[in-house]
Order: sequence, then C-alpha cells, then structure tokens
Amino acid sequence: MTEIRVPTLGESVTEATIGRWFKKAGDPVAVDEPLVELETDKVTIEVPAPSAGTLSEIIAADGATVAVGALLGQITDGAGAAKPAAAPAKPAAAPAPAAAPAAAAAASKAPPADAPLAPSVRKLSAETGIDASTVPGSGKDGRVTKGDMLAAIERAASAPTPVNQPAAAVQVRSPSPADDAAREERVKMTRLRQTIARRLKDVQNTAAMLTTFNEVDMTNVMALRAHYKDAFEKKHGAKLGFMGFFTKAVVQALKDIPAVNAEIDGSDLIYKNYYHIGVAVGTDKGLVVPVVRDCDHKSISDIEKGIADFGRRARDGQLKIDEMQGGTFTITNGGIYGSLMSTPILNAPQSGILGMHKIQERPMVVGGKIEVRPMMYLALSYDHRVIDGKEAVTFLVRVKESLEDPARLVLDL
Repeated sequence: MTEIRVPTLGESVTEATIGRWFKKAGDPVAVDEPLVELETDKVTIEVPAPSAGTLSEIIAADGATVAVGALLGQITDGAGAAKPAAAPAKPAAAPAPAAAPAAAAAASKAPPADAPLAPSVRKLSAETGIDASTVPGSGKDGRVTKGDMLAAIERAASAPTPVNQPAAAVQVRSPSPADDAAREERVKMTRLRQTIARRLKDVQNTAAMLTTFNEVDMTNVMALRAHYKDAFEKKHGAKLGFMGFFTKAVVQALKDIPAVNAEIDGSDLIYKNYYHIGVAVGTDKGLVVPVVRDCDHKSISDIEKGIADFGRRARDGQLKIDEMQGGTFTITNGGIYGSLMSTPILNAPQSGILGMHKIQERPMVVGGKIEVRPMMYLALSYDHRVIDGKEAVTFLVRVKESLEDPARLVLDL
C-alpha cells in the first residue's frame, strides 16, 4: 500500500485546497500519472501517482483544505478497497491523544515575559495572524522558534473551522428576489482568488498607501524599438517590447532612491541591495506576479526573454512557487487592456509598485510649439510609512528621464 500525501509546496506555503481528483476510488493508476489537483495561494499543482496500482481510497475530498504532508489517499496493488478503507481510521485518530501530553509539556515551558521574539517568528506571526505568545516554545528557556511557528501554522491549517469562514461571510448578502435568484450562478472562489482578495485588503488596512502620477513621452523608446525589433528578435529569439526598458529604468531609479526598494520588518527598515522585479501577469485564474531576479545584472534581452517565458508558463499554470517569491518591487501594465490611468495596489510586503498604461497620442507643447506625441501616464503607488513624498516623486521623475532618453540606460546615468 502506498500513501498519497501533500508534497512540500514552497517557502511559507503550508496548506492547499483540493481542486479536483482526476481519478475515482477503484480506478487503476500508472506511475507519475496525475491524480489530484491542488490549489495553493499562488499556483495550481498536480500531484502524480507515486506508484502503479489501484486508487483504493480518497481521503481528502474536493474542496477540502489540507496541510503539507497530509494524507490525500492510498494506492494498492489489488482492486479491493474495503480493507485499506478501515485502516486509516486508527492512525488518523491515534496522534490526537498522543499529541495532548506533548502539547501540555511544551506549554509548561513558558518563555520569560520579556523574551524578545526572533525576526523570523515576528514575520510569520504578522503574515498569518497567529499570536506567537500562544505558541508553545521548544527553544532555549522555552523561546518560540521558527519551527514552532511553522508547526502552529500547520495545525491551524488542518483545523476544519477556517474552511467554512469564507462561506459564512458570503451569506451576509441580502437574498435576491426569486426572479433574479433563478438567473444567478453561485461559484466557490478559487483559493488563488481568495488569497488575492485577502492580501489586497490586508495591504489597504496596513500600509499608508498613496499614489503619485507623471507622464512620459514615449517617442524615443518607440523609435528605438521600431528600429531594432527585427534584428533583436532574430538574434535573441524574443520580441522587443517595452517591459525591458521599463525594468531597467526602474532599477536605475531604485539605485538612486533606495527607500523604494525597502520594506518594514517590525520596527526595522530592510534596505535591499538587490533588484528582483515582479512583473504582473494576468491569467484566467487571476493575477500572478513572477519575479525576474537580479535585474541590475541582466541585459534588456535577458529581461525580455525571462518575462516572455514567465508569461507563457503563467497562462499554462506551470509557474513554480519560488518563482513568485522574493520580489523587491513590482511593475504592472494595465495598458495592454486599454487602461489610461489607474492606482495600483501594493504587492505586500513591498513598498512600491509602478503602473504602466496605454500609449496615447496627445498634443504637447515642445519648444514653444504644439506637437503630437505618444504619451503614457505612469502611476507609482507607495507606502508612505517607508517613502516620503519627495522620494516618490523623484523616483518617478528618474524613470521618466530614463525612458525619454534611453541612452541613459546604456550609460548608467
């Protein structure tokens, strides 16, 4: 008999939701054949069969929330599922009484009242809402360690109560009239959509978010792109878009204004001397933000190829969790959908996000004369707790200057 368990999902990801089973109990399965789809906070993962045989039992049904390592089902060589069906009841129930004395023993090691929390523990507590003071500590003098917090998060993830909370919240809406109700369709939010909703609202509740605007004349960048796009694609096998220029311009500005590349950790500010730029990509299941790492060491061609690869895999649901973590700043382009102006929401815990928009020809005064120029509005949303208004405006002006005179990107000015 082989157990099917939830695999490791990535750093800080401790639970997932069962999307759907591809097989029914009693169906034959082959090695590495996809068995079940798991929806995490960021991506959808298919769990393959660890061995060949018969899917004798499905333990976690569609829609259930499961923690890392949780038992999903079992595979046997035979077709009879009756015997293994009763077996899991004992191991599933057995850990409960055994865990009680262990928890009591751990709880007896109470840390000193004034014991400072480790930064990793504070961060996990802030991200998950679990009060570290309620977690039994296994460290020296009963201090709470990162491992204790992760174990507490896993216990909370496996508890059934939180699963029903979103459904209860939905029920508060007033019932629709009968004629309207008959034409409505109620669909359970995917785990990704629930996470997007929660994270965006958390940012609004936590950060002192503000947006500042500017506009950029895209004449020179568009001319450069038009002149070299064919040669660029022939040499690099990728199309020359605008994201490469914007990413390099952002990195230049982040070097000049390091506060925009910082984040808050408790009462500390963390200044990051590396430039991992998240690029928002829209998919059928929601917005995901893969991260192009070390953009200060990458050429425009490297960035364009990386973004193109991320875009393809994001739409196919093939992104890995670690490819969407660790970003220091985010760029989102609503212009591809026709947006003229917007106020993007921060991608926590980052302190800044740049919104690109539609390029539109407008009459501009140039050298005392009115000329038609391709203009784009830029929007920088930022956390005013970290970034002052002067720094935000200066950052946006630096981006504008680099794009209006692309030679500055080459000369590192």
